[in-house]
Amino acid sequence: MENAPPRPADLSAQIASAIRDAIVDGRLRVEERLPSEAELADQFSVSRPTVREALKRLAAQSLIRTQRGAAGGAFVNRLSFENAYAQQITTSTLLLSMNAVSFDTACEARFALERACAPLSSQRRSPDHLATMRAEIHRQAQPGLTDEAFCASDVAFHRALVDGAGNPVLSYQLAGAVEAMQPLMNMITFTARSRETIVALHTGIADALEARDVVETTQGLSALESETRKIAAGVFAARAARD
Repeated sequence: MENAPPRPADLSAQIASAIRDAIVDGRLRVEERLPSEAELADQFSVSRPTVREALKRLAAQSLIRTQRGAAGGAFVNRLSFENAYAQQITTSTLLLSMNAVSFDTACEARFALERACAPLSSQRRSPDHLATMRAEIHRQAQPGLTDEAFCASDVAFHRALVDGAGNPVLSYQLAGAVEAMQPLMNMITFTARSRETIVALHTGIADALEARDVVETTQGLSALESETRKIAAGVFAARAARD
């Protein structure tokens, strides 16, 4: 039985992978212009539409950008951590939902990662990070705040704590932990939790960060984890009783 010839989609994926590898290992540098479509077609022995599809794949990953005009073409893009946050959050959300990660597993991971940021954040947090956390605490205390807005404020509070570590690699890595796991946990606990308790715990964490107290910051996060687990246990018990 003869092997079927590679499909154009397979070829475009292989070409995109080869160019991506060249970017990763430095053979193609940031801002460097890629060979023309015709040159790439000759290099890979494929048609220009196949090359065009490969370039579309790379552009969708923000690895390259295209420019029109006499000085145009495809150029290696400079990725930023901030621009990569959305992809990290989307990937984390999909992994959690597709693999049915348990509440306990998500909670354990999220707070363990955030506690790891506590020492750096205690040392490096800026007045702006503290101002953001205080603003979110004030927002969370408003009686007319919807559950959806409270959950969004909760995420913003913890995002500021993580960003306060002053390490873009940590901020990127924890984007999924805070902005994918936190909403997952909020969906389960928001109907049963006491907003006053959460506000008090958040206030204690912000106070500890302002005092640059690593121990109190870490203990505050541990207390918040204990409260979150307690609420979730009650929610799950109530569901089991109804079933």
